Amino acid sequence: MNTSRSDRKRKRTKKRRKTLYIFLLLLFLCVVGYAGYLYFFADHILSKSYESDGREKSDYREKVVDPSKDNVSVLIIGVDESKTRENLGGFRSDTLILATLNKKEHSVKMLSIPRDSYVHIPEVDYKTRINHAYARGGVPSTIKTVENLLDIPVDYYVKVNFEAFIDVVDALGGITVDVPYEIYEQNSKDIDQAIHLKPGKQQLNGEEALALARTRKQDNDIERGKRQQDIIKAIVKKSVSLGSVFKYDDLLGAVGGNMKTNMTFGEMKSFISYGLEGDIQFDTLTLAGSDYWKGKAYYYQLDEKSLEDTKKILKDHLKL
Repeated sequence: MNTSRSDRKRKRTKKRRKTLYIFLLLLFLCVVGYAGYLYFFADHILSKSYESDGREKSDYREKVVDPSKDNVSVLIIGVDESKTRENLGGFRSDTLILATLNKKEHSVKMLSIPRDSYVHIPEVDYKTRINHAYARGGVPSTIKTVENLLDIPVDYYVKVNFEAFIDVVDALGGITVDVPYEIYEQNSKDIDQAIHLKPGKQQLNGEEALALARTRKQDNDIERGKRQQDIIKAIVKKSVSLGSVFKYDDLLGAVGGNMKTNMTFGEMKSFISYGLEGDIQFDTLTLAGSDYWKGKAYYYQLDEKSLEDTKKILKDHLKL
């Protein structure tokens, strides 16, 4: 009788092990299959996002960089492509953030450049607001202006419109950020006061996050830049979390038609691995300045010492 019970127990144990092995095998196949699907889907989607900026490399580089081993810079260009902006005479950059990545330190420095900054635009050879560089010559003109301003290379650019921003945040299931004060702001369709946010740490959807990123009614462009940096950090943190793994296809779909970049798919994979290697140290930078009126036109006059200090920080981070 005891032998029979023992045999039955061993059979049940073997059956459980067999079931577990089958489950693990199926799980493994599902993960591999999903990874393979993501790879080919990403290749298909992101390859369509590629748009050359007309350069093999930056004029500020002696040779072509490799993001898998070199320190590089990325210029994030947020463009307002709404009907309202088109009717006002053309698209302009609404957001300019330069990020430098240091491989050894596993760190990122993000500099927000106020859109009203009074700078020299090489494309037209005169000084005006930096966001006019995009209207005067698109991405190439914007890159050249930023390089001229900061005296460092812009290796890569990523241009996104408001739709991409909204869709990415929504694909992640929202992001958690701290809203500094009560906000009434227009939405992406330019409907006035369509978004209402109360102060405090909270979960925001895409439209709400965009409203927080755009508003500057109660402060200024410097604080606006800080909020945009916090939002980008929240997006990166959520993107590389384990819970977002099965949302990557939605993320890819979100950026597919609303993003342009000079990164190849292979180069993008280097940046993805950068985020998955562990915690990234983020440092945020701003450019000090003051209000400047030229006739009836408002500009943000950059402080020369602050600008020189920032140049040095970025050059040191890139090891130039």
